[in-house]
Amino acid sequence: MSNVRYWIAAISKEHTSRGVAGGFIQVCHGKEAPLKRMKKGDYLLIYSSKVTMEGNEKCQSFTAVGKIKDDDVYQFQMTETFKPFRRNIEFLESVETSIIPLISNLEFIPNKKSWGYPFRFGFFEINENDFNFITSKMLQNGALS
Repeated sequence: MSNVRYWIAAISKEHTSRGVAGGFIQVCHGKEAPLKRMKKGDYLLIYSSKVTMEGNEKCQSFTAVGKIKDDDVYQFQMTETFKPFRRNIEFLESVETSIIPLISNLEFIPNKKSWGYPFRFGFFEINENDFNFITSKMLQNGALS
């Protein structure tokens, strides 16, 4: 039996791009607790409801997929008053994929009319079937590292 778990983090597309470039993620406005739930070898999908955190332009796509590199959760001084927690991620080469055509097949979305509800929590676990279905659309070669 596999101990690998699968997660989704809701992060704006702009912030996702920064994380992919730097090989890290921050979730839930820099909170430590959600990051500590993941273990080395787990997989993470990033869903971006919006292009920017402050803006209103919709994205509604899965924008990155990665694997947790290690068991370290650490703080990073971004500004004088903001020191969020981060986690190192090995991001895989992927393509941005709209959630809209996938909704009817996703088990973590029980109410298809209110499909955005699960993302309100910012970070949550999904099952392997949903992860594999989403990544089958995102990964060009279909392989996980």
